[in-house]
Amino acid sequence: MLTLADAVQRGIRYNLGSIGAGDAAQSARARRLAAVAELLPNINGHVQETVQQINLAAEGLRISLPIPGFHFPTVVGPFNYFDARATLSEGVSLTGLRNIRASREDEHSAQLSLKDSRELVTLAVVGSYLQIIAAAARIQTANAQIQSAQAVYDQAIDRNRSGLNARIDVTRSLVELQTQRQRLTSLTNDFEKQKIAMARLIGMPMAQTFTLADAIPFREAPPPDVNAQIQRALTNRADLQAASAQVKAAEHARAAATAEHLPSVNVTGDYGAIGVNPSQSRGTFSATGAVQFPIFTSGRIRADIDQADAALAERRAEYEDARGRAEQDVRDAVLDLDAAAQQVRVAQSNRELAADALDQARDRFRAGVSDTVELVQAQETVATAEQDYINSTFAFNLAQVSLARATGDIEQSVPRLVTGR
Repeated sequence: MLTLADAVQRGIRYNLGSIGAGDAAQSARARRLAAVAELLPNINGHVQETVQQINLAAEGLRISLPIPGFHFPTVVGPFNYFDARATLSEGVSLTGLRNIRASREDEHSAQLSLKDSRELVTLAVVGSYLQIIAAAARIQTANAQIQSAQAVYDQAIDRNRSGLNARIDVTRSLVELQTQRQRLTSLTNDFEKQKIAMARLIGMPMAQTFTLADAIPFREAPPPDVNAQIQRALTNRADLQAASAQVKAAEHARAAATAEHLPSVNVTGDYGAIGVNPSQSRGTFSATGAVQFPIFTSGRIRADIDQADAALAERRAEYEDARGRAEQDVRDAVLDLDAAAQQVRVAQSNRELAADALDQARDRFRAGVSDTVELVQAQETVATAEQDYINSTFAFNLAQVSLARATGDIEQSVPRLVTGR
């Protein structure tokens, strides 16, 4: 048994959309850590033991002293020395600080994009679940129609044997029975394919059989306030918040490019012990501080600023587009919800009328007042009414889920869809 909540959780865990968004969020976190590391000091250590012999003549050093019996050596060594030392380097610039802020906003945007991907996967899983429920209802309706057509066919045979109707009535009822069986075959095939698609969507082995545990009937609700839903979407939508974070990241990136005109501070130093051997080593150190400032960069900084300006304009345009898309999604979902609710009401009325018409046609056929033409037409009308009711109910429930997605509340709406609360 597969509940809707379990299907959603499996989809979020195993669907490629969620996995890819999670990897992108992890990559953004790594970029933020790399940006922070640029401003942290680098400390390295090394220990070395050196043995050296120098040929002074080869180095160009030739010394001749006017001292009888003394010759300046041409080869010095071998000699050795030991050095254990730690080095530190650190560079601080306003560009680096602003790059850190930009990377933080990028990471925040990636986390929001992950949330948006989870919502998209949830929408796909719930939609697939609803499709399977609708397909199962169509199969149930088709089976009922087959039973009805079989009863009419048996009755037509009995009446034909009794000489109360013509052979054409038997043929007509048999055609209707076989038509209903054809429909059942097609509906069963669609049902099985939808289950395979559902299994692939949620990372379940496609050969594994499962049944749905939750039924989601039609529950009519008062029409939502469009303006209130739009404000809710602008507040809650993860994709809109991600676009806003991208705008902030682009603003920090532009500020970082502008800060390239400013000086930067670099500090280097080392401390260690050096000597003939470790026991005879003495401590030594060095420290250097420098301020670097650009004088001529061949237009590189100007190019960086122009590039950052273009990226910022693009991010702002994407944010405005995301706002417009959020409002459009809400308005479309509200219209679909209202239209589907009206379709359900009409389909429910047609369903009752078609059932009553079928009962009357059966009574007229039993009484010998009419032939199977009227009865077959009534059966087709019932079948069409049942399919319309199933389709409109599916459309209504899907519109509810789409509205929840449009307002950024789809994960919380899944339990309400099942329980009705």
